Amino acid sequence: MENGAARTVPAVIVAIDGPSGTGKSSTSKAVASQLGLSYLDTGAQYRAITWWMVSNGIDVTDPGAIAAASGKPEIVSGTDPLAPAITVDGTDVAGPIRTDEVTSKVSAVSAVPEVRARITELQRSIAADARGGIVVEGRDIGTTVLPDADLKIFLTASAEARAARRSGEIKGADINATREALVRRDAADSSRKTSPLAKADDAVEVDTSDLTLQQVIECVVTLVEEKRDAK
Repeated sequence: MENGAARTVPAVIVAIDGPSGTGKSSTSKAVASQLGLSYLDTGAQYRAITWWMVSNGIDVTDPGAIAAASGKPEIVSGTDPLAPAITVDGTDVAGPIRTDEVTSKVSAVSAVPEVRARITELQRSIAADARGGIVVEGRDIGTTVLPDADLKIFLTASAEARAARRSGEIKGADINATREALVRRDAADSSRKTSPLAKADDAVEVDTSDLTLQQVIECVVTLVEEKRDAK
């Protein structure tokens, strides 16, 4: 995605990390759209490869089986923040990758080093091709995928605030069950050996617990604009 604004200002690569429920996706898409940047949801790529594994009968409790199959699916990510598309072997999977089944299995698949190597390579190539700059969101972008990003932001929030947001997104969700699921996901993502969820040493931490989404977006836009002006 490129427009006049993107060509006349310095390109910036922005890494936004953090656990689920911090407003990461909504913030990243809005910031990218507002500033004329490309956008990449790296979590969707891990969900996509997980969906492919499940759909093709791969035993997702067997790291060896996952590793052996990790190079097979062709994953293509669109980078338009207003319509972030994702396909696997030509099939639109934007909806299917959000099912409970995929959500419950994505941490196990994501923890396999061969999967992370494959997806990380894909993410780096997409970022390198984004001539006008890009906002890349995930869990290990500032630490592993793009350690030389121009700006690294780590969004955080209390488990209670995150559960309330997630329950609001999912009709009929049990807030306590949602909180427990988020805490379990955090533990899995933070403790995995390969590229765990972690805040980069040079990342700016933004606690979104008591902020509205619009306030978070404004905060991040300001940080990006300051970084862009300094280039």
